[in-house]
Amino acid sequence: MSNEAGMSTEANLSDVSDVLAIDSLLSAEERTVRERVRDFTNQRIRPGIAGWYEDAVFPLELAPELGELGVLGMHLEGYGCPGRSAVEYGLAAMELEAGDSGVRTFVSVQGSLAMTAIHKWGSEDQKQEWLPRMAAGELIGAFALTEPTAGSDPASMKTFARRDGSGDDAGWILDGAKRWIGLASVAGVLVVWAMTDDGVRGFLVPAGTAGVTATPIGQKLSMRASIQCDITFDAVRLGPEALLPAARGLRGPFSCLNEARYGIAWGAMGAARDSYEAALAYSQERLQFGKPLAGYQLTQEKLVNMVLEIQKGTLLALHLGRLKDAGRLRPEQISLGKLNNVREALAIAREARTILGGNGITLDHSPLRHAANLESVRTYEGTDEVHTLILGQHITGLPAFR
Repeated sequence: MSNEAGMSTEANLSDVSDVLAIDSLLSAEERTVRERVRDFTNQRIRPGIAGWYEDAVFPLELAPELGELGVLGMHLEGYGCPGRSAVEYGLAAMELEAGDSGVRTFVSVQGSLAMTAIHKWGSEDQKQEWLPRMAAGELIGAFALTEPTAGSDPASMKTFARRDGSGDDAGWILDGAKRWIGLASVAGVLVVWAMTDDGVRGFLVPAGTAGVTATPIGQKLSMRASIQCDITFDAVRLGPEALLPAARGLRGPFSCLNEARYGIAWGAMGAARDSYEAALAYSQERLQFGKPLAGYQLTQEKLVNMVLEIQKGTLLALHLGRLKDAGRLRPEQISLGKLNNVREALAIAREARTILGGNGITLDHSPLRHAANLESVRTYEGTDEVHTLILGQHITGLPAFR
């Protein structure tokens, strides 16, 4: 049975995927949001994802549909943004990543990174100019922080913006390079973080600006139904209106990264759940030695271990969401969620593939695709090592990054 069709009924999902009845902790409105996004995933992502992944394309036609669904800048208020709760956004991220990490990544880059940067640190004119179209999916944004030689250490970035002139009307000249920048080649605006004589600042660079070259990275083994790019900036001239006025230092980009990391804690459980459900369905139909695989003790142990970690990880994500909605979520708590849930999701996807046997290496089934994608999810928005050191500093009081 191919997993791409999904589980058949809500009753099945509740019976086999929610042993602890976590649904009972959600409000009716939260469940409605989840079901709407789940239906979208079943109708618009599952039927095409194997082909998109094999062909290494992201279907750009999904952008306005995701805007209409209300998941772009979902947690932001005003300027055409949906203004939903953190838990509702988390539930949406989980359902989208049950389809594919690449689709959830699109929503994250657009909303948690690019839109959040403008919403949190931009001027009123910048918010009015960009956010309504981004929320509708009419215009795509990118978030350019990582560099070829500065991934986990953004303080070492080499991209530099120098003043062009003097006084309030002075513009900027931007030089440098970025790598692994999601959506850059199709974006209408780039949020670019650069060193200046005044520390790290953020800039809005519209598509088509002279001196900007975005090149998609090919031959990827992960996140194939997604777009990541190299970008070069060669004497790019920007007006004074390009500067994000309220963003000073690494606090600016880090505040956006924490939004994305929060969504990942939920999304990874979607990939894990989908992998588990694929393995469960297959094991109930696949006969070996005269009975279903699900009837063997070793298979049941694998399935039980999967559902244990999915239930624990989902409870963790929900707790983080409640803290976030109460305004009490701290960075080290986000690191704990991202580190644990992605690590466990990857282990679940790999184990699910073993139940599928040789058939599991084909795109007829989702677990190995999820596992490949989760290698990227485990790396971006902070590697395991970075989040380990964030937590290590929190519990010991001693920084160990250098």
